[in-house]
Amino acid sequence: MKKILNKKNLILFVPLIILMVISFLTMYNSRYISKIYVNHLNKQMIWYFISIIIILFLPNIKMLFKFSSIIYLFNVLLLLLVLKFGNTVNGARAWFNLGFIAFQPSEFMKLSYTLYLTTIIKKYKRKNIKTDFIFLLKVLIIFLIPSILIFLEPDTGAIIFLGIITLFMLFSSDISKWWFLLIFILVTLFISSFFYLFYFKQDTLINLIGTTFFYRMDRIFNLKNNMQLNNALIAIGNGNIWGYGINKASIYIPEAATDFAFSVAVSSMGFICSLVIIICYFIIDTYFINSIFKTKNKTTKLFTSGFISVFIFSQLYNIFMNIGYLPIMGICLPFLSYGGSSLVVFSFYIAIILRLKTNNI
Repeated sequence: MKKILNKKNLILFVPLIILMVISFLTMYNSRYISKIYVNHLNKQMIWYFISIIIILFLPNIKMLFKFSSIIYLFNVLLLLLVLKFGNTVNGARAWFNLGFIAFQPSEFMKLSYTLYLTTIIKKYKRKNIKTDFIFLLKVLIIFLIPSILIFLEPDTGAIIFLGIITLFMLFSSDISKWWFLLIFILVTLFISSFFYLFYFKQDTLINLIGTTFFYRMDRIFNLKNNMQLNNALIAIGNGNIWGYGINKASIYIPEAATDFAFSVAVSSMGFICSLVIIICYFIIDTYFINSIFKTKNKTTKLFTSGFISVFIFSQLYNIFMNIGYLPIMGICLPFLSYGGSSLVVFSFYIAIILRLKTNNI
């Protein structure tokens, strides 16, 4: 614990504490938007308490990497089970509700996938194009197994996260950089084909992906006449410089405590709050990016690359989604939005990285 609570890590913990306080105030004010959020503050405080315990007292992490394949396969099993026994929330069967606790296996897959991919990439030593191809095929299979199961839920955001983790971690691998040009071309062709079918050949796309998933995509990309987004923008505008005020709600926003927590925070505490949030994220991001460039330890570099890719993507996507520049997906704002699964997973990420920095693994 003494190694974690040192002066060098103070620059990380201060913005995390500030985000925690803003999150609590946001959860408190959410209860004035809807009665369904009345207990969110108490639950968020419990999740934060668990997260602090994880960051400060996580034991030896060598076992996590040693058994990363088993952790990954166990998480795959959870993804299979959730399709059969999970609860449906917002059209996606992605949650286990155990009464006293609910959790989302796809959130934990980000962590287990990063752990397993770290061990796989660390072991690989490039010899030629053939070995590169076999290695990339192995990575593709490891990526596709959870992605297909998550697609069936469906949870689009989680698949995007796994893809981003894969690409950023591969940048730190020994494979030839020419492969990234091929990956870029293939991804571009896939996305272009999808949008061509989506806008011009909808019947064909429905036959390929099914009606349920198509209409889910239609809701995501329909930015016009979206009540959720319109109300979020009104709430942000009502915040002005110093905010509409605590114990008040300017307008109803669906998913106020989760996807649109940023809108609630800015509405309640003003544009000055949005500036504080952005500065906090910038400090945290800089801290971990510096860790990647300064370390010579491959495990630290790989695992931190996986973390920072999803961490920054979550920030950017959620904030731009809240202000209407990106389609609405269930991507929360780290350490600010309500949600135990996300909070615990990101806390595990940070706890592991802090220990990687102090132990040569």
